[in-house]
Amino acid sequence: MGSGEMTSTMVEVHKELLNRCGGSARAVFIDTPAGFQLNADQLSERAVDYFKTHINHPLSVVTYKSAATVSAYEAEMAFRSLREADYFLIGPGSPTYAVRQWRLTPIPEIIIARVVRGGCLVAASAAALTVGRFTLPVYEIYKVGEPLHWIEGTDILGSFGFKLVVVPHWNNAEGGNHDTRFCYMGEPRFKALAEQLPADIAVLGLDEHTACLIDLDKDVFAVRGIGRACLLMAGARRYFERGHTYPAGLLKGPLIGDAFPRQSAEPFAPPATSAPDASFWDNVHHLQRTFQEGTNSRVPEKSVNAMLELDGLIWKAQEELESQEFISQAREILRDMIIALGTGITDATRQAAECLAPLVEGLLALRNKYRRQNKWEEADGIRRCLMNARIIIEDTKEGSQWRYAPE
Repeated sequence: MGSGEMTSTMVEVHKELLNRCGGSARAVFIDTPAGFQLNADQLSERAVDYFKTHINHPLSVVTYKSAATVSAYEAEMAFRSLREADYFLIGPGSPTYAVRQWRLTPIPEIIIARVVRGGCLVAASAAALTVGRFTLPVYEIYKVGEPLHWIEGTDILGSFGFKLVVVPHWNNAEGGNHDTRFCYMGEPRFKALAEQLPADIAVLGLDEHTACLIDLDKDVFAVRGIGRACLLMAGARRYFERGHTYPAGLLKGPLIGDAFPRQSAEPFAPPATSAPDASFWDNVHHLQRTFQEGTNSRVPEKSVNAMLELDGLIWKAQEELESQEFISQAREILRDMIIALGTGITDATRQAAECLAPLVEGLLALRNKYRRQNKWEEADGIRRCLMNARIIIEDTKEGSQWRYAPE
């Protein structure tokens, strides 16, 4: 999307893409591009509200604001959420910041794998700049005055055969008395930038409030919204009009004549995948079920034992030269178990505090009554009982506060 990912212009586009993923598609918003901004959480809330109000579909936020500050646990939680998602929305912020944060993470690979299995990636505005072979440092050039240059992109598109850089805000006119087309670069600067690209890399320009929808299964792309898409290849430009569908090959190879066969857009269908070794995966799935049974029945020994057995199974598979792809997938399952166990411990602590609240509040009220009556021995007795149950009491000017500290 060239822009407008959270405006009325793109409502029907989001709905169309979600329908292709299925009515129960799990949609997520990735906050990385704006992770450095003080209003990053407000942008995420706006995206959630937009989907709730206009798309009538739930949207959850996957937080990965900074590789430098995120904890290992928070990172794994984010990766797990992405692996379970069907629909990815990434939007405003800084493209170069996003690329730097993702560079040493599995996030691009996770998105690619989900798209291969039928998921949908919506990269809009700043995020659109990240998915190609190179990324345009818009702010650094336009605002700071750095020399014209490109940085390495995630090249998500390259995984599907598209040797492209994507440039949103293609028809921007915010400059008024100066040229801000081509994502604020203006024609002279963008012409020089295009000359820096390798000969086999093309530019896909997207007008504002315009989307280019690539259907990998049908090998076609369509233009939606209020503008058009432009392909800049080998010095020549080709425009694609909204409302039409074109062969995806036009985005992969040399420009051809003016005649383009038009086809109807059809839903995505996940491609067939090869089945892994049955005995290996039978064991993995058995341990998955055992882990879940232990979690559901609150028998941690059963869950921990399943994790240890899976760890041993992975080591054995490594020694027996099992497929590295399958071993990697099994490791991801083990990591998911670890995250689930940690989440369960956190939830159990919170639930314990919630269950204790009525009892503790009643005892504190009784203790305060004894204190007002100068019955200090009785009041201290209640405090000791609570401390034995790992309830920490703090007496302040505003009253007695408590917290549950199982450690």
